[in-house]
Amino acid sequence: MAFDLDMIKKLYAAIPGRLAKAKKLVKRPLTLSEKILYSHLHTDQKLEDFVRGKSYVDFAPDRVAMQDATAQMALLQFMSAGRPKVAVPSTVHCDHLIMAKVGAQDDLKSATSESKEVYDFLASVSNKYGIGFWKPGAGIIHQVVLENYAFPGGMMIGTDSHTVNAGGLGMVAIGVGGADAVDVMSGMAWELKFPKLIGVKLTGKLNGWSSPKDVILKVAGILTVKGGTGAIVEYFGEGATSMSCTGKGTICNMGAEIGATTSTFAYDSSMERYLNATGRAEVAKMANKIKEHLTADPEVYRTPEKYFDQVIEINLSELEPHLNGPFTPDLATPISKMKEEAAKNGWPTKVEVGLIGSCTNSSYEDISRAASLARQVASKGLKTKAVFTITPGSEQVRYTIERDGFIDTFNKIGAKVFANACGPCIGMWARVGADRKEKNTIVHSFNRNFQSRNDGNPNTFAFVGSPELVTAIAIAGDLGFNPLTDTLVNEQGQTVKLDPPSGDELPKKGFDVKDPGYQAPAKDGSKVEVRVDSNSDRLQLLEPFKAWEGKDLTRLRLLIKAKGKCTTDHISMAGKWLKYRGHLDNISNNLLIGATNNFNEAINSVRNGLTGHYDEVPKVQRAYKAVGIGSIVVGDENYGEGSSREHAAMEPRHLGVRAILVKSFARIHETNLKKQGMLALTFANKADYDKIREDDIFDIKGLTTFAPDKPLTVIIHHSDGKIEEIQANHTYNKNQIEWFKAGSALNAMGKATSKPIAKSPAKKITKKAAKKGTKKVAKKPAKPTQKKVVKKMAVKKSIQKKSKKTTKKKSKR
Repeated sequence: MAFDLDMIKKLYAAIPGRLAKAKKLVKRPLTLSEKILYSHLHTDQKLEDFVRGKSYVDFAPDRVAMQDATAQMALLQFMSAGRPKVAVPSTVHCDHLIMAKVGAQDDLKSATSESKEVYDFLASVSNKYGIGFWKPGAGIIHQVVLENYAFPGGMMIGTDSHTVNAGGLGMVAIGVGGADAVDVMSGMAWELKFPKLIGVKLTGKLNGWSSPKDVILKVAGILTVKGGTGAIVEYFGEGATSMSCTGKGTICNMGAEIGATTSTFAYDSSMERYLNATGRAEVAKMANKIKEHLTADPEVYRTPEKYFDQVIEINLSELEPHLNGPFTPDLATPISKMKEEAAKNGWPTKVEVGLIGSCTNSSYEDISRAASLARQVASKGLKTKAVFTITPGSEQVRYTIERDGFIDTFNKIGAKVFANACGPCIGMWARVGADRKEKNTIVHSFNRNFQSRNDGNPNTFAFVGSPELVTAIAIAGDLGFNPLTDTLVNEQGQTVKLDPPSGDELPKKGFDVKDPGYQAPAKDGSKVEVRVDSNSDRLQLLEPFKAWEGKDLTRLRLLIKAKGKCTTDHISMAGKWLKYRGHLDNISNNLLIGATNNFNEAINSVRNGLTGHYDEVPKVQRAYKAVGIGSIVVGDENYGEGSSREHAAMEPRHLGVRAILVKSFARIHETNLKKQGMLALTFANKADYDKIREDDIFDIKGLTTFAPDKPLTVIIHHSDGKIEEIQANHTYNKNQIEWFKAGSALNAMGKATSKPIAKSPAKKITKKAAKKGTKKVAKKPAKPTQKKVVKKMAVKKSIQKKSKKTTKKKSKR
């Protein structure tokens, strides 16, 4: 399906001229990443030879994509901005709220019933503001974007960290928080620190059991979960051009696991084939006309060390299949070493479940290669030892693989096909027995394997591999099984060996689908009503955060000193909590409940400084908020790693946390904190982390002269009367400091446009909705703060004109 052809045509017409100016200024060849960045500068951004890793630059992305869990908060914020329609093509994809439990049909039916209120809200707000809406069951956002919206040389942002998947089609696609999406949908510039560049040269060609997934698993082992932070990873070489477009997407998708801003590949014949196969031949024709601008200049790939900040080289012909994990996606183990590593580390080797699919590995090629192994179960007299599940990435893929017999093949080995949704990958998996917290092992072709992420069990050892390797290991039921060398004993007692997987890059009969699940917005949404029940426990209208008081912060309590890995899953869990993503107060009841307290090694157990007793993190923070006491969170390295979910920044802000002080931040989370008016600080001396005691009280000095590159001072008051002074660094620029002073970036936007944003545009409440009572929520959340009756939105023409006029002006944050 082809969308936005006029937009793409206009961009392609402008790219040659924009790049000519950029190359004249910088006086050197450009990488592909630089070409896309320079061709997407905001009209108010002065053309400069930007300094990688230092220069803040304003960009104008081509489009915005949102998934249903993050879209709720993003669109609640957008409604507060007072705009009549989104300024760039935007879409909402319903993929996160479907629990994998019984099977595709039953699970989808349950989700559409349980989350009807949220889906109705998202559908109506999309209809009103000109946003494309993909219904529940249509597919996972990143697969649907790759099939319909991604295009070579484009720039997009999305409210999900795996937005980077679109790099498989030659885009610069970046995961962001909802507030960033609001800026772009409102027609304002989007700010990003100009990324550093990492080049990955791929030589040789994949063969046998190796797959594109093994490329990124290898890279993750080299760079670790923070090695790509602040950088774009650009892949090139003969190995890159030899891979399929969807294989490239898999590699880019998991680039989020190394902290990369994004990853991308140059336009080539595989992308042309994929565009043609997915009904976008016209896009391919346009791309072919400017092909030289959709790849790096020749000099770059000839001598990459001159143009990239770091260069990695991988020979695909020698690449061995990998399994990464457990508990972190960068612990890379070649399959030939897994048996040894498992024994050395005490990892359970009996594999309970094998899961394939997700946004990372659900292409036709992935499924066809896995199916080639499933067929061998019967032909070689084998029996699958582990439970086996498949999660298709889109309805188009599901419909096509059913037509081509793959689902029937999987059914014959006892597999279960879940809905076209995220499911187990994000913790939306009602796994039987997970509540017993037993030690066990699973293998999957997803992207993340943080503790408790997939099934809520902290004792589940999850390993990440390619769909074909996961299928083989599920058949064997043994983590140490190496299909390249090992044999199996079949049901007749015979020794057999699995043949290497095989499959088609694209369906020979072409893709097919009966109903892709797309709903186009109304051409004129001015009369569309958006409904929110004031008694809802799923949706809550937003109130603006309070502006900075104009003075230094004093007498802050320590909420938690988090030890070790503290991802956004630890800060704001998914799973059962996804249902509250549109209700800030209710979702705040999961604040940091997955983080480990440095002082007692316990999860969700911190000392209440007012009582001296230990309690759950959200309860302690609510106690501080009730008496007007601010607090501080202290963290370790790469704090906020993982998902782009801005709830991890909004929840502490909502409950009264004033500052996050850590050794280092993950990029997206640091930006999200800034957007919500939080202080995101890092230890100038990382050893100062050890100085923090459980009952400390803090002052933060220097805020009255808050300025870029000027450290703040943190005064630590120990209970024994000793006082220590440490320095805290920050990366705030002038615009971001204004966000802090205004209370949030959204507040600053409202101030800039001289339009109050204290309350969202109105919602009409039907009589039926008004009669609906508030549902009970775990841990008795505080009452919603929105008013019980909300007026119908009526944006005056004068305000509309003013907003349009303001958009044309320079709008740096």
